[in-house]
Amino acid sequence: MSEIESPEMDEAPGRPVREASPRHVAIEGVIGVGKTTLARRLAQQLGGRLVEETVEENPFLARFYRDRRAHAFQTQMFFLLSRFQQNQEFLQPDLFRRATVADYLFDKDRVFAHLNLDEQELLLYEKMFTMLAERVPAPDLVIYLQASTDVLMQRIRTRGRPFERAMPREYVEDVNQAYNRFFFGYEKSPLLIVNTNDLDFAEGDEDVAQLMRFLSDPPRGVQYYVPQR
Repeated sequence: MSEIESPEMDEAPGRPVREASPRHVAIEGVIGVGKTTLARRLAQQLGGRLVEETVEENPFLARFYRDRRAHAFQTQMFFLLSRFQQNQEFLQPDLFRRATVADYLFDKDRVFAHLNLDEQELLLYEKMFTMLAERVPAPDLVIYLQASTDVLMQRIRTRGRPFERAMPREYVEDVNQAYNRFFFGYEKSPLLIVNTNDLDFAEGDEDVAQLMRFLSDPPRGVQYYVPQR
């Protein structure tokens, strides 16, 4: 299956109208949870466009992980502006003719800002974020991938990014909790919450296939995904 077929209208009289599949899907979750892996596989299955966050292009990131306090503001502002620029590039009219799967949600930028910036830095950041966020439309669907901190630490070690090697477990736990708080109150888009502790979207073809079947009937509001075993 290269693309989910779910037309907005059913021509047969008396049959229920089906909603169109989401055209803009954003996948979110803590560092190492598998956002990009799932985004790549969903984009391939949908025959759509993949948008990956430019994490390793941030010149301040390695320094941030060595000294969070000294480099938090530069790191955060680079991410904010690069994410905004990328959204402006891919949110063109073509979005409505072709599915787009992104491995991040623009609004999540504030999760890290509130976690890492001091009071004065945060005031300046919030002014900039507010101006930019008005020009970034919400996705049709957000998929939030959850995992325990122990699982996240194992996945971070497995993928072996040099600048993540010194990341303390306490920081990952703080980010994990901050993400849960953020999505507890998220209401801009339909939200699908997926616990990935026992899922393998990298190698588990059946895990991906089950999720694709679930997405053929787009979630409304907040839903929790429970795979069949």
